[in-house]
Amino acid sequence: AKAEWRHGNRYHRFIVTTLPQGMSDPRHLYEQIYCARGDMENRIKECQMDLFSDRTSSHTIRANQLRLWFSAAAYVLLTALQRLALGQTSLETATCGTIRARLLKIATRVTLSVRRIVLSMPDMFPCQHEFALAHARLRRLRQAI
Repeated sequence: AKAEWRHGNRYHRFIVTTLPQGMSDPRHLYEQIYCARGDMENRIKECQMDLFSDRTSSHTIRANQLRLWFSAAAYVLLTALQRLALGQTSLETATCGTIRARLLKIATRVTLSVRRIVLSMPDMFPCQHEFALAHARLRRLRQAI
């Protein structure tokens, strides 16, 4: 549990725990354990809201499990994309939903030829720079393998 007492601009935080006294430094207990727990809950909420992992409305358990696997795989792919290709961009600290909306949900015309696939994006695409940078970084990563 955490209780905050607000007085002016100072915040005094008190954490009530069952850990034995002296077991952990108070700063470590708050910053590394309590805040990490809240961050974990934010990641779960992000999966539920942005990647639709809460949609388990199928009649069979296997179908619902498959939906959860797809949501988990999408989360892993988006966080890997963010870590490997979106560093030092406006999407570096974005949520999965923001990356999905700004970078992946784009009206694009796909043209197939014998040798290549051409993606034609709109001229007014607001995240062109981030998309091009991510594409270049992923190509470099692929060539390094």
